[in-house]
Amino acid sequence: MKKIFLLPLISSLLLFNCTPKETLDETFQKINSEVLANSKAYATLGEATSTIGHRLTGSENGAKAEEYTYDLLKSYGLDVKYFPFEVETWMRGDVEVQIGNLNKRNYEVYSAVSLAHSPVSADVDLEIVDMGNGLEADYAAKPGAVEGKIALVYIGILPGSPEGTSNLHRSEKTALATDNGAKGIIIINQVDGGVLLTGTASVTGGLIDIPAVCIGKEDGLALKEILKKSKKRAKITMTNTSDQIKARNVIATIKGSELSDEKIIVGGHLDSWDLATGAIDNGIGSFAVLDMARTFKALNLKPKRTIEFIMFMGEEQGLLGSRAYVDAALKDGSIDNIKYVMNQDMSGNPRGFNAGGQKGADGFFDKVGEHIKAIDSVAFTNQNSNSAGLHSDHQSFMIQGVPYTSPNSNLDRSIYGCYHSDCDDFDLVNEEHIRNNVRFSSMMLYALADTDTLPARKLNDAETKAFLEGNGLKLKLKIGGDWRWED
Repeated sequence: MKKIFLLPLISSLLLFNCTPKETLDETFQKINSEVLANSKAYATLGEATSTIGHRLTGSENGAKAEEYTYDLLKSYGLDVKYFPFEVETWMRGDVEVQIGNLNKRNYEVYSAVSLAHSPVSADVDLEIVDMGNGLEADYAAKPGAVEGKIALVYIGILPGSPEGTSNLHRSEKTALATDNGAKGIIIINQVDGGVLLTGTASVTGGLIDIPAVCIGKEDGLALKEILKKSKKRAKITMTNTSDQIKARNVIATIKGSELSDEKIIVGGHLDSWDLATGAIDNGIGSFAVLDMARTFKALNLKPKRTIEFIMFMGEEQGLLGSRAYVDAALKDGSIDNIKYVMNQDMSGNPRGFNAGGQKGADGFFDKVGEHIKAIDSVAFTNQNSNSAGLHSDHQSFMIQGVPYTSPNSNLDRSIYGCYHSDCDDFDLVNEEHIRNNVRFSSMMLYALADTDTLPARKLNDAETKAFLEGNGLKLKLKIGGDWRWED
């Protein structure tokens, strides 16, 4: 009789404890409310830019930024660790660019900034040759023209270029100039107002063989006109520093509730260049990731898969932190556990997400996007895309077959004029835009980490090769030394 009495009681208790799982819409509503009420992204970025300044990897400021974000994640109650790595890195010194006649008289000093990974010391005084956009077609049209001389190239695609001309990164343009015998390169910025841009001119993150500098748009276009009428030479002198340094990625982890061995990574590079405070590149992306981690912890969200929130260092100097992370994952075999990467680089106010060039992945982002759009159809319009690109931390994962996504940002166009420049400061940051990124990216991240079936799977080696070729990335990867297959 006792057993007969207990069975209904046990059954009723089991039924009482089996509460239905929260729906995606309910979780999204909770995320939305939490971020709107308590987001810390704008405030913490403001504090970091005012108390730390720039966040150049290998500098004292960079170390302070690593410690700041580690302590911040700890204060949110997260499980946090450092991922240390050691690399050779670069810091700028002095530079002077003078341009004058071939007879070495009447030199004029031009405003210029060194591009990263230029030699530690350089002193060249050579003829300048206008190489247009600095693409392979430009060198093919003027074979041998830049041998032993200084190449002048535009950072973008010049007006009047053939329709459909595809651009290369400044580092790839520098590599092409070097391969064609140039002994220096002057890159013309494309931003009005004499803005000078920095950034790496190295495809590998190591020192390059020739001095590389950037000059303003107005100076550069005027120089191009002068070269049509007469030959000119440039004297480039510079000193820089290159040392072996120690740096640390910062990683916070939320363990998955069911598929804990499977990892979804959301990362943003914490480091910045040293001309300003890097509030846009990449303060808005990395501090959004910090606030996404805070949001997940505050709501005690536990999706099926493990999530790692990563502050990568060294992105600006050659994807150094993400390369070190992926190299370690290849070495210990954990690369197969990384199922997806969400990259946050200069991201804000998303209107949708990029499916990363993976065929068939669009459907997932479209479907989840409709749930996000139901929360806020004004800011989030579910405008998704599906393309693959390079030159941010997702690249290190993508070339190992790991699929990625990133927000399709809808930022004020004016801020891009300060990219890598001395005006990239906190006054450019829009509080609503960074908060919107935290809201919508947290929702998409949760959907990715909790879905039964991911929108794309990790590719094997042959599939990765075909994927990169299909997305037109082979040439750029070969130039950068990242093409791992034999032709």
